[in-house]
Amino acid sequence: EAEGVTPPEAEALTAKAAELMARYGIDRARLAASEPGTDRPASRVIDIANPWAQVRAHLLAGLAGAMRCQCVMLSTDKPGARIHIFGYASDLERADILYTSLLLQMARGLNAAPVPAGVRSARAWRRSWLLGFVTAVITRVKSAEERAAASAEGEAQGGPSTALVLADRAVVIRQQLEQAYPVTRRTRITYSGRGYSAGYAQGERADIGNARLKSARALNSA
Repeated sequence: EAEGVTPPEAEALTAKAAELMARYGIDRARLAASEPGTDRPASRVIDIANPWAQVRAHLLAGLAGAMRCQCVMLSTDKPGARIHIFGYASDLERADILYTSLLLQMARGLNAAPVPAGVRSARAWRRSWLLGFVTAVITRVKSAEERAAASAEGEAQGGPSTALVLADRAVVIRQQLEQAYPVTRRTRITYSGRGYSAGYAQGERADIGNARLKSARALNSA
């Protein structure tokens, strides 16, 4: 973000920050394997207001999933969307921080993106732009998490492997979700506008793990 930083330098620093955030999640998981009291399973119900509530819910669910949480979209009579997220406390915290940051970045990027001349529906174009942004950042976060897990696996000495620790945590979270919601179904989000590629390009430049970021508690429980 500093003046004089070139785009390649900014991308390299952003990638490093994402790597640090992902590695923090692995370290917390491994610590909890030997000291369970340091990181407990938890859940939160989050109400997401309009505008673009469905897209924002897609962003939140994708980030949470990449960080080894699991989500259920709930029906609601109120405008907007409602999501129930299950995960270990450290992963919920990481998702909170990143979601808060990306909401701001996404809003700034959309405001700065001019709708091309000749577009029949500006709203459809903007929605497709948002979905492109969301897809790009989720893809990048997933990659960072996978690299961190692979790196930790090679460094592990003594105790259960990183893969086993993460697998055990996934089972615990899945059991929590299934106890709360025995029957679920998958949902898909679609778009019709032509702004997807522009939004995706912006998402590839988004900051996905600035170490200086402080949580604004976007995931307040309902």
